[in-house]
Amino acid sequence: MATLKTAEVLAFERKLANSDGIMHAGNWTDIDKPNAWQGITIQPKSVRGTISNRLKSAIASDPLKLDNEVQKANLQTVDVAALPFECDTLKVEFTLRVLGNLKTPSACNKPDYQQALSNVVQSYIDEQGFGELARRYAYNLANARFLWRNRVGAEQIHVRITRYEQQQLVQTWNFDASALPLRHFDHDNTDIAALADAIAAGLNDSAFAFFKVEAFTLLGSGQEVFPSEELILSKDDKSKTLYKLSNNIAGLHSQKIGNAIRTIDTWYPKADEFGPISVEPFGSVTSRGTAYRKPTEKLDFYTLLDNWVLKDKKPDTEQQHYVIATLIRGGVFGEKSE
Repeated sequence: MATLKTAEVLAFERKLANSDGIMHAGNWTDIDKPNAWQGITIQPKSVRGTISNRLKSAIASDPLKLDNEVQKANLQTVDVAALPFECDTLKVEFTLRVLGNLKTPSACNKPDYQQALSNVVQSYIDEQGFGELARRYAYNLANARFLWRNRVGAEQIHVRITRYEQQQLVQTWNFDASALPLRHFDHDNTDIAALADAIAAGLNDSAFAFFKVEAFTLLGSGQEVFPSEELILSKDDKSKTLYKLSNNIAGLHSQKIGNAIRTIDTWYPKADEFGPISVEPFGSVTSRGTAYRKPTEKLDFYTLLDNWVLKDKKPDTEQQHYVIATLIRGGVFGEKSE
């Protein structure tokens, strides 16, 4: 019998399909008034900044050269977004669709490998189910982790999640996000448990799971808000370009929201020190310039998956959660030729 090898073509579609986030301004007292909210527009601002970057030693150690350097104009044009002065609350809204059929990759060029992988995923579903992963995804929706910098320093944060089926409202959950810590997933909140059940049903393909998520953040009148920043590959006159949807309305990238929802990995070696990180094949956190799941430590996705599928070496339960969460994340996982 031929030795089973990883497929050269192997890809999974993401099973947590969220939209971009749209940003609106209003007042805390109008949370229940859908028509009381206006889109936050992005405006350019030209400023004369100061020289504050680290200087070469020859300049920093010479007072005359230092004075000449700091007198130079640091002219720049940036995009900014802020609440109007008549508004004190930011509203971020997006939709989320949960997909099932995790056993079947979207592309695989080796039927024998696909069957072995399908058996592994089915054994996980039979033994563990999606309860633990769904509980963590639900918690990250309830605690508004997806607000990122917009969450910092808020006086109050209210999250409303509505489930729809056949365009009809099925259920609504409300959460005080400011009361839910970001460092762990421990809770006794029955609404989070109910939301997790709905997400798990979607992953199991046993129920349609479509949600509208709204987060209301009390920041204060006129306060700056933080949409996603665009990556401009060509030269641009602006030093910062913010992401905008139609009609110049500020927005959050779907990738940024998705990254927050899947920040559930507390199974890597340094989790006690750094807290949850986003599920990634190598545990990469670009803001820290670190991969927390290095192949040399045998805890990266590819090592765990190959041992599980090719060698029938089942990881411990926590690492099983991680491997399945990476498949839910989606991506291209085929074998590369040397």
